[in-house]
Amino acid sequence: MRRREFITVLSGTAAAWPLATRAQQSERTRQIGLLLGAAENDRDEKATLDGLLDGLAKLGWIEGRNLRTDLRFGGGDPDRIRAYAVELVRLAPDVIFAIGGASTSALQRQTQNIPIVFTGPDPVGAGLVRNIARPEGNITGFSIFEPSIVGKWLGLLKEAAPRLVRVAIIFNPELTITSSRYLSPIKEAASALGVQAVNTPARNVVDIVHAVDAFAAEPNGGLLVLPPLPNTSVRNMILRLAEQHKLPAIYPTQADAAAGGLLAYATDRVDLHRRAASYVDRILRGGKISELPVQFPTKFELIVNLKAATAIGLTIPESLLFRADEVIR
Repeated sequence: MRRREFITVLSGTAAAWPLATRAQQSERTRQIGLLLGAAENDRDEKATLDGLLDGLAKLGWIEGRNLRTDLRFGGGDPDRIRAYAVELVRLAPDVIFAIGGASTSALQRQTQNIPIVFTGPDPVGAGLVRNIARPEGNITGFSIFEPSIVGKWLGLLKEAAPRLVRVAIIFNPELTITSSRYLSPIKEAASALGVQAVNTPARNVVDIVHAVDAFAAEPNGGLLVLPPLPNTSVRNMILRLAEQHKLPAIYPTQADAAAGGLLAYATDRVDLHRRAASYVDRILRGGKISELPVQFPTKFELIVNLKAATAIGLTIPESLLFRADEVIR
């Protein structure tokens, strides 16, 4: 080979080195920690996880190729959620994705360095961020609910059961970190609708039974359940008591209606988590938390369970059925 040809080949090879290096860097395996607050068999939790992983795949992050996920389910148990938060932080992933306020708060207490993307309730009320437009710490994400939605919940419940004059607001004071932020707009909405709102904190099944039994002693009542419920057994007890006492009730997730709840008005979580995948992608590609403003849901679903309505002797107005995204018959 002549000297000039050798130099030309060598220079061409050298020019290709940076491109090859960048390709190798983009393909190196990145690690994501995932902390989900609910149980592994929770319908909503599976749907949201599928939505997230689908969104990541469409952005080029494939499990087993350039992505490794470490997944933990909290099962609604605060102690387990805290233990898993410690465990995931010790693994030092590139980013942690948290579903639920309890999961995000537990992670926040463990690290101020690892980027955290969350989906959960009111992030300001939960103390996760102070500046929604430019998050100043290591946390940003997508709000599943904001306090103003409770007015919509109460309005839908009143529309389904026009004789409603009292509503028990069921929440777990240990898990519903933002309960105080929800309760104020509930009072305002209740006053506008001529409904008495009764705060009903409950930490476990025993609390739920005592509270709902006492509440149901007076007529024309209903239930409004704030997120998140501590576990499936508590939800099942609420569903049983609602049917037993013939109380119309509205719940915050699609899974609640699928399990037998009368009404659910909930964020389209699959859509939300596909959108959230874009934040994980941007962080993995070098984006900063401060460049990723907290976002809010844009799509909601109304689910009506006619089996539950029949069980409590309630006829759902046709106008409400017409607007429903799903009717369970």
